[in-house]
Amino acid sequence: DEYVQQVALLKRSLSIPVIASLNGHHPGCWIDFATRLEDAGADAIELNFYQVVTDPAIAVDQVETEMLEMMGNVASSVRIPVAAKISPFHASVAQLAVALELAGASGVVLFNRFYQPDVNPDDLEVQPMLRLSEPGELLLRLRWLAILSPLLRGSLSATGGIHTWGGVVKALLTGAHTVQLVSVLLKQGPEVIM
Repeated sequence: DEYVQQVALLKRSLSIPVIASLNGHHPGCWIDFATRLEDAGADAIELNFYQVVTDPAIAVDQVETEMLEMMGNVASSVRIPVAAKISPFHASVAQLAVALELAGASGVVLFNRFYQPDVNPDDLEVQPMLRLSEPGELLLRLRWLAILSPLLRGSLSATGGIHTWGGVVKALLTGAHTVQLVSVLLKQGPEVIM
């Protein structure tokens, strides 16, 4: 409820498009949340597929079939564009991106960054860590932007590793229609955009 209210507040306060992020990894309430976000004024939805499959009994095709099913269900339940944010850890990123577009994705966002917990050897405790992106992470995105841009009709967005205007230019030159900035804004503040 708070997130839906935040989207509505942002939509009333801003003159730029508001893209809501919808996160999950199993079929369920995605459609209800998507329609609520659309009703709150979101101009688009980023369907964030964030899954770390650890059960060896779950087949690769099951994971991706569920992703395609969720994309189809969400995209057909709203009138606004829906983009799929995926990780680079799939057997065939190109095949998955094309299949997501066929399932209704208006775009693909490259790539999710998984939280990487650490272990403290002194107290033998797991330490949850939020590690911000580094410029070197952009290289993986550039490779896949160049590979996917001739294969997809929809938009491509790059996220992760973009810390300078040069990174933005590289992403655009290799096929991105948009870029997303987070880590550089957290590190240097919004004035870095100016």
